[in-house]
Formats: sequence, C-alpha cells, structure tokens
Amino acid sequence: QVQLVESGGGLVQAGGSLRLSCAASGRTFSSYAMGWFRQAPGKEREFVAAINWSGGNTYYADSVKGRFTISRDNAKNTVYLQMNSLKPEDTAVYYCAADNRRYRSGSETLSNPFSYDYWGQGTQVTVSS
Repeated sequence: QVQLVESGGGLVQAGGSLRLSCAASGRTFSSYAMGWFRQAPGKEREFVAAINWSGGNTYYADSVKGRFTISRDNAKNTVYLQMNSLKPEDTAVYYCAADNRRYRSGSETLSNPFSYDYWGQGTQVTVSS
C-alpha cells in the first residue's frame, strides 16, 4: 500500500505563500503520476495540479496557473505544491493523490480524480482577506 501524508497547510493572509508537501511511502513511487486536489466546504472536489512520473510534464487548473507550482523529488518520495499569491477562494482542504498506473500522463487523465488510487488525509489551507 502507498501511504501519503500532507503537511504545510495553515493560515495565511491574502497575497501570501505556502508550500505543501506530500511524503509517500510504499512501492514504485517514482513511476506514479501525482496530483493535488482541493475541496472547500459544500463544494465538489476539484483538480489543482498534477505531475507525471519524471516531473517532465505538469498540468494546472486554470484557476491556479501562474500562481501554483507542482514539483517532485523522487529520491525523497515527496511531491510539493508551492502556492503563491494566495486568494481567499483558495481556502480548502488540499489532498495529495497518487496514480498507480505506471508512467501515465496527460492533462485529461491526470485532472480526473478517478485516475488516482491513493489519497492522503488532507491539509487545511485557510487564506484570510
């Protein structure tokens, strides 16, 4: 089993930055695409960003393009989400997810939460105005 643990969430003022980390344990992490999703109270879970196995391909929701950056360090079994210029509408629980279909990529595939097999417990991000 792959276990994912998110960290780095917290309270920040609008315009500020946070860096989320997702530490993974388990087999074959380096061949998995990874994604970040978020869910605000009363709203559907939505795609934020994804990265393929090597880090050579990244994908972003339009709402975060230019502000968020996803990256990974396979040697550390960790994926990151750098969030800059945060807005109150970014407030949500952020979830890390892993796609166990090796070497998969593509924006349509990796923006779909049903492409992912493992999920972390989530970390709260609150952006005040």
